[in-house]
Amino acid sequence: MRVDLFDFDLPPECIALRPAVPRDSAKLLRVNGDQLTNHIVSDLPQLLGPQDILVFNDTRVIPAQLTGTRGDARIGATLHKRIDLRRWQAFIRNAKRLRVGETVDFGMNVAAEAEAKLDDGSFILRFLGEEPVELLLERAGTMPLPPYIASKRAIDERDADDYQTMFAREKGAVAAPTAALHFTEGLLAALAEAGIGSETLTLHVGAGTFLPVKVDETDDHRMHSEWGKIDAATADRLNSARKAGGRIIAVGTTSLRLVESATGEDGIIQPFEGDTDIFITPGYKFRAIDGLMTNFHLPKSTLFMLVSALMGLETMQVAYAHAIATGYRFYSYGDSSLLLPSSSTS
Repeated sequence: MRVDLFDFDLPPECIALRPAVPRDSAKLLRVNGDQLTNHIVSDLPQLLGPQDILVFNDTRVIPAQLTGTRGDARIGATLHKRIDLRRWQAFIRNAKRLRVGETVDFGMNVAAEAEAKLDDGSFILRFLGEEPVELLLERAGTMPLPPYIASKRAIDERDADDYQTMFAREKGAVAAPTAALHFTEGLLAALAEAGIGSETLTLHVGAGTFLPVKVDETDDHRMHSEWGKIDAATADRLNSARKAGGRIIAVGTTSLRLVESATGEDGIIQPFEGDTDIFITPGYKFRAIDGLMTNFHLPKSTLFMLVSALMGLETMQVAYAHAIATGYRFYSYGDSSLLLPSSSTS
């Protein structure tokens, strides 16, 4: 499909620079088939059924944004994916000033060697010394806010909390699974009281989620891989819930992509541990997911393609036009949507 089919005009004032307070007071647009209704996130227990299961991503964002120098050149690095204990794949700013074998000094006794340059232009960085890389990042790194926020204001102490979900446990993401930023302890308790279950999995979100699609046709786009895990017990519980008539509602596109990666053509979710580069566009047949809670995405992004695959491109164009016209806030710190395709409406 042509990438420009997924384009739309978004006024800059629609981009949220801070999250809603409290988190579950954010707006929620329910798209039920082709029907649109306006709600807030705390309405969620009334919008789902008593056998439904919400699937959360428990990845934790690390301070993966680094700024340093190589000689007199200023070099920026956004870590994308861990290779091993000391090596990370990273996207480099001012990459033309960095060559393989050179060392970038990130300050505070943190340095890394550019060990290799990959075909996509990213580098393999090997962090020097013997201290665990996690400690080095805590010392020299900052929270990797999306470019559309970081370009408008400075990262500050609030972001260290605002950009983590309440489920964040497994360190390794360089972007938050932002759909889950809307949840609070009170909302979880209300969902449980309504008979709505929850499960967690892990997908370490990479910096590739922010990369623009630079090709004209979706078939020519290459997705970056990300590491994820669904254990056997979680897979069994999800399969049992579906068999009993419950719906699997992914909280975030990261949860959706991992569940779909772990599911066979027979619709059975299998245990999964490894990399996935699944790219979901219209025409994809969903195997396990019955619905999705997600924020509002960038024009021509792989994530807008994904929601269009779930609901239909025309439906999502209408939904996004409604969201813009009625003051919904977009992107990572913005409002939310609950997408229920016709086959899973109740």
